Amino acid sequence: MNMNESVLEQIHSPADLKTMTDEQLIRLCGELRSYLVTHVTQTGGHLASNLGVVELTVALHQVFDTPTDHLIFDVGHQCYVHKLLTGRRDRFDSIRAPGGLSGFTKRSESSYDPFGAGHSSTSVSAALGFAEADKLTGSDAYTVAVVGDGAFTGGLVHEALNNIDRTLPLLIILNENEMSISPTRGRFAEHLAKLRRSPRYHKTKKATRRLIRRIPLVGEPMFRGIRGVKQAAKNFFFKSNYFEDMGLYYLGPVDGNDFVAVRDMLREARSERQATILHIKTVKGKGYLPAETLPHEYHGILPGNKAPAYNFSAEMGKLLCQRAETDDRLCAITAAMAEGCGIANFAKQYPDRFFDVGIAEEHALVFAAGLAAEGMHPVFTVYSTFLQRGYDNLIHDIALQDLPVTVCIDRAGLAAGDGPTHHGIFDVAFLGQIPNVPLWAPADFNSLARALTDSLDSGHPACVRYPNAAPSPADDIFPYGEYPFRRDRENIADSDCVIVTYGRIYDEAVKARNLLSEEKITCTVILLEQLLPVAAPADALASLLTDPSTPILVLEEGIKAGGLGMLLREALSERGVLNPLRIVAIENPFAASEKSRSLRATMGIDAEAIVKQAHCLTRKACTPEPDIQ
Repeated sequence: MNMNESVLEQIHSPADLKTMTDEQLIRLCGELRSYLVTHVTQTGGHLASNLGVVELTVALHQVFDTPTDHLIFDVGHQCYVHKLLTGRRDRFDSIRAPGGLSGFTKRSESSYDPFGAGHSSTSVSAALGFAEADKLTGSDAYTVAVVGDGAFTGGLVHEALNNIDRTLPLLIILNENEMSISPTRGRFAEHLAKLRRSPRYHKTKKATRRLIRRIPLVGEPMFRGIRGVKQAAKNFFFKSNYFEDMGLYYLGPVDGNDFVAVRDMLREARSERQATILHIKTVKGKGYLPAETLPHEYHGILPGNKAPAYNFSAEMGKLLCQRAETDDRLCAITAAMAEGCGIANFAKQYPDRFFDVGIAEEHALVFAAGLAAEGMHPVFTVYSTFLQRGYDNLIHDIALQDLPVTVCIDRAGLAAGDGPTHHGIFDVAFLGQIPNVPLWAPADFNSLARALTDSLDSGHPACVRYPNAAPSPADDIFPYGEYPFRRDRENIADSDCVIVTYGRIYDEAVKARNLLSEEKITCTVILLEQLLPVAAPADALASLLTDPSTPILVLEEGIKAGGLGMLLREALSERGVLNPLRIVAIENPFAASEKSRSLRATMGIDAEAIVKQAHCLTRKACTPEPDIQ
């Protein structure tokens, strides 16, 4: 390779790394870091975590033979360097854009991405599946899982560790950077800190290993058979090691930003061909001072490195702080998302009533149930996509016992940058199946405050959902009627069509109304801010719809199957309201975004899609579908 050229520009696949010198590889790490800072600050995306794993990713692709060997990232957002080294550099500027590269690993994108990971703590289970499958099929491939220390706060990792066969060629890299998104919390993090503070541990381990292997007549063939002797001696001096107690071979800790040290340790781990934990220590944001100093602010950044707008999350955090001033039983809970959910200030003002449980949504919900059972007022703030993990706990531990837990569902709606793993489009459908759990969908800050107050004062379980956005002036657009059922026209008797919607997608309904108005089709938009129990919006609509021929369009930024539209159709029918009804909602929730099209257009829920369906109903220009009654 020409040393006068950029090393990165000479990399077309991981095979190009195999013949490079250490000097070239270290140069490559510097170029990758500069490339990330230059490009991600413009395109937006996950910056700090990727800066931290540059040396590790280069070393992994040099030591292992990907894609034959399986490389799994947890969480997948730390895969940017991996993408640059596996033939995707020419498309990197499209990352997280419609029709572009995913911000996570994605099986359909590359053979180098064996497993997609948008949620944390899944990699060890998946890696174990790969390793066992290779064993069953006779493959000698190695499986490597790169796991952030935050993922170890999730119970799924430990369930998988408990199930590992120690003879498998499986390497689990514990990447300790003391951050998940918020700083890592919990006993496991404390245990890692103890290991890190004991440099004697690793030195003694190596010395003990050399000593045992030199014993005459025993040697290398007997080494594994007498490992218990070493374990007993180590425990005598240094107490227990969590991983070795589970039967796993442990290496480290090692400086994860020292390329040669990481590469040498990976070679040693690979030579063992047994289930191994390699513990590395990296600096999140390495090489870019702003990200090193404030890694949580550079976890995910907007295009052009713009500052985020004041949004529903920030307002919810403000409201919780205000409520806590007069309600000394109010507690706020997060699953490692204090900044993302807007409650970092609550943590500072009321540290005794703030609980970060780590990446453990199931535990967060049951913990909240316990607090509520003992008279506290717990509020769990969580992204919609992560709430899915706690569905059983919502049903069994909260709703069934009628415990007053308030769940604030952040990031409700489509996630344009993060894609299908982060779309908050299932919550209305799955919450709609749980009895007696009200669901509020405030459209502006005033409604958010009322929804939170109603939820906390109810004495029962309740949920409040809101988007990752700043609000538009809903009061100006929907001035008629009373919260939580508002509309844009006072008298709807002369409407040719009624659009019923909720959430931030009401802007598409308003656009469609304006387009239809140009065609002399009068349309009323009804905004629902209470969705469940479905009897509430059904009763409101039944009182408004006096003409049985007025067609209804239900617009949702959520899935169609089991969503509010389907629930409303049944509830209206029970009330004798048999108006023609069609649902405009997401029918293919896993659809990939398309280049040069908005995500709403791809999903078929934009203004044009609404107009098309309105034509069907008002002009009877198409064959009625089963959704029309």
